[in-house]
This record gives sequence, C-alpha cells and structure tokens, in this order.
Amino acid sequence: MEHIVIIGNGISGVTLARHVRKLSDKKITIVSAETDYFFSRTALMYVYMGHMKFEHTQPYENWFWEKNRIDLKKGYVNTIDTDNKTLHFAEGNTMTYDKLVIATGSKPNKFGWPGQDLKGVQGLYSKQDLDNMQQTAPDNKTCKHAVIVGGGLIGIEMAEMLNSRDIPVTFLVRETSFWNGVLPEGESQMINRHIKNHHIDLRLNTNLKEIKSDENGNVKSIIIEETGEEITCNLVGLTAGVSPNISFLKDSKIETKRGVLVNRYLETNIKDVYAIGDCAEQHEAIGNRRPIEAVWYTGRMMGETLAQTICGNKLQYKPGHWFNSAKFLDIEYQTYGWVFSEHGRPEHEKHFHWKHEDDTKCITVAYNKDTKTFLGINTFGIRMRHETFDTWLTEQRDVDYVINNLKEANFDPEFYKHFEQDILKAYNKQLQTV
Repeated sequence: MEHIVIIGNGISGVTLARHVRKLSDKKITIVSAETDYFFSRTALMYVYMGHMKFEHTQPYENWFWEKNRIDLKKGYVNTIDTDNKTLHFAEGNTMTYDKLVIATGSKPNKFGWPGQDLKGVQGLYSKQDLDNMQQTAPDNKTCKHAVIVGGGLIGIEMAEMLNSRDIPVTFLVRETSFWNGVLPEGESQMINRHIKNHHIDLRLNTNLKEIKSDENGNVKSIIIEETGEEITCNLVGLTAGVSPNISFLKDSKIETKRGVLVNRYLETNIKDVYAIGDCAEQHEAIGNRRPIEAVWYTGRMMGETLAQTICGNKLQYKPGHWFNSAKFLDIEYQTYGWVFSEHGRPEHEKHFHWKHEDDTKCITVAYNKDTKTFLGINTFGIRMRHETFDTWLTEQRDVDYVINNLKEANFDPEFYKHFEQDILKAYNKQLQTV
C-alpha cells in the first residue's frame, strides 16, 4: 500500500491528509514535533485572553485520527535521504515513504539582535510560544512591561493579548506608519491612532538595537537603536515577520531558496516530494501574489489541490482572487483583490477612500484610472461578503457599479445602511472634483 508521509500538522498538512483519505485508501502518516494533535494556530491568542481553552482550538476530536486511519507520529525530522526515500529522526529512528509532503510552516524571523535568545524573548507562532507567554506574562505583577518588535499582524495580536491582562506594552515599528507596506496611507494612519487610543506606546521609525540580560539569563531591558533609550521589560515579542521553517533540508537534494521551490503542481525538483503551505515557494509568482504566502486559507487550498494530484487527478494550484482578513484590536479588516499601498502602487491604480467620522470605519476602493475596472477593496470596521467581491472581480465590474451596489456585498445590514448613502455621496463628490 502506498505510504504518504506529511511532515507538519498545520492547516496545509492536515487538509491534505483529510482529502487523500476521502479520495483513497493509501497509508497516511503525519509527522510533527510540535503538538500531538492539529490545532487552529490563529486561535492561540484567544486562549491567552481567556476566551477559550487550548482543547477548543482542536477542530477534531482525538478519536478522529484513528477512525480515519491517519497515523500521527511525534518526532523531529533531522534529515531526508531522498535517494532511499527515508526520513531520519532526531531520536535516531527512521521511516520510509512512497510520497513525501513537506508542510513545516514558518518560524519567526530573528535578525541577529544581541540577546535574541534570552529567556523571555519569543515569537507568537507555536503552542510552545503560547506556553512561554503564559509563564512569562501571566499578569502585570510578574510582567511589569512588555516590548513588541515588528509591526505586522502578529505584533498587533500580541499587543492585544498583553493589553487584555493590563500589561503595559511598548510597540517598536521601524516603518513611518503601521503596516504601511501593505495599507494605503489613510488606513495606516487610522490604525496608528487606534493603537494609541488603546494606551499602547506605539513608537514609529524605531528599531531594536539589543536585548539586555539580568544575572539569570532573563530579559531585563531593550535598547532603542536611534536614541540609545533603555526600556525595562520582562517580555520581548519578536514579530518582525516569519520565514519558511526548512533548516532541516539543508543537506538534502531538495531545491530550496527562501522556501522549498515548487512548480504549479506543488512538486519539488525531486520525484514524489512535494511542498505546501508557508514553507512552499513558487518558482514564478502567481499574478500579483508573493512567491511565498504565509496565509491560512492558501495553505488549506494547497492541501486540497495536492490531494487530487497524489490520488491520480493531476491539478495545478490556482488560488484565485487574493483575499485576507484580520483584526486590529477591535477593528475588523478585510481585503479582496488588490489595493496597493503608496510604496508599491502601479501607475494605473487610483483609490477612492471614505472614512467615518468616528475614526474606526473606512473603506478604500482601488480601480484602474483609465478603464475604471474595479481592482480591489479594503474595509475596516464594516463586514463585507467574500462571494460578492469574488464575483465582481471575475466579472471585471467597473468602480461605479461596485460603489452603487455595495448593499449587495453588505454582511451586516443593520449596521451598514447608515453608511451606504454617505459612501456614495463622497464618491460622487470625488468624481466631480477630479
């Protein structure tokens, strides 16, 4: 019986296993060194905040794996011998495979800061990170102050977590405005104000120089590069992005760059070896997408696609229109299609921006200034329907159509009817002044 071995029990690997099982009777083994069972990584913050228990983050009951004949192996893969199709584990044992899928996800970036490996310095990615945070920052007596380094989505999550336990936070962001490599100016500035309104000490244009240790090897303070200021703290969150978790492949014949290089079928350069999820890197980027996408739903889609290929129905990975969602403290964010920030905006892209006077709701619509084709939308504090925008992007609707039919995309009717007319009015006014 053909043996499919999957390294990594995140959303990509588990989705693949489930779909291979639906389609076949192949032997399936998932290997992971992190946790016994799959859990929803995006829910870790809610465990710390007391909204749920860790077992609630496990989408499947513990009996699910045995019932579906998916073997779980806890262990750390040291090396892969692709010539003999054999995994070598840190514990000294081995396992053979017929087809191998690398789905090892990401690890938080470290940039060689002095003190980055001290106790109390951590990312927010794994179950171990959650455990460490519970230990270092259980309350504001044990952890009197925390510093977060890096202004992405994980950074804002960590700030919200610590904020929920009344632990003061200093947030170091090297950019001139929060997440402004992704968000257009108006939105980024609104989020800056929102972070500060939550009594988080946001420091823009600020870099970490070093992390200092006390006599026991714990974090004592950090030094800011620009000013030399020392900030006393008990926890340092490193949230300056993530990179593919593939160091165990360095002596293998599997071709890597930043991630494991794959083609459109998610195949590597070695026969019967594939890669999916955060650790996979496309040789050629798909459209405007990045070659590596550390996004939950793309990992899931790769798992579904590759299951078809492994079970004899060879399929290309086609992620469709870009979308994503996140939360900035209590402001929900959704994006559909492409809305570029000032840093990467193409010549033809024009924006219509509307912001509510309460400074917690706004939308930005991107369109082609020559053809008026709708390119994408960002929404903050207003819920929109994914299917509607997906359809409009496929149909290449023009921007007038989208603005005039926003009601159709509305996910929150009670809330939304107050702003429809305002948005339309602001849009018409902008057209008159152009």
